[in-house]
Amino acid sequence: MNTSTLIRLTAVGALVATMAACAPKPKVEPAVPTQPAQPTGPQYPTAPTGPVTGGNVGAPAPGSEQDFVVNVGDRVYFDLDSYSVRPEAQPRLDAQAAWLQRYPQVTIRIEGNADERGTREYNLALGARRAESVRTYLIQRGVPAGRIDTISFGKERPIAEGSNESAWAQNRNAHTAIVSGAPR
Repeated sequence: MNTSTLIRLTAVGALVATMAACAPKPKVEPAVPTQPAQPTGPQYPTAPTGPVTGGNVGAPAPGSEQDFVVNVGDRVYFDLDSYSVRPEAQPRLDAQAAWLQRYPQVTIRIEGNADERGTREYNLALGARRAESVRTYLIQRGVPAGRIDTISFGKERPIAEGSNESAWAQNRNAHTAIVSGAPR
């Protein structure tokens, strides 16, 4: 290969690299869908999250993630600076345990969350304790420990916007997410 051909190839390569670097970047959507801000309501919501369907029209498939969210509920709430399971959360967690026993192929992840108050480190630790307390509760109700992972998001994933007691109460939660094994 002669020198002029090598110079032309190098120039073409540099031109292509420059054009690629200047090309507009595609918009990247977040990997995890965010929950829409919920309207102000009770201080400690107890209704299942997600859409409510009527009758059999659009009813979720049994064993699906939507079935879990709509018919069982995927979130429980905590008091300020607490990781103790509240008495009103126990029926929801009992229903989660029963659903998980009915669908033994499903694995879950408990996501612990905190409100915006406190340091990042404190809220990560509190979220971890909340997730672990829900995990322990489900294990005590017969769900195999190997099917449950935990993670803490601290104050990083609020479900309610605002700096008031209503938003803080909604953001102090543990969310049960289906990881695998459920039909979509």
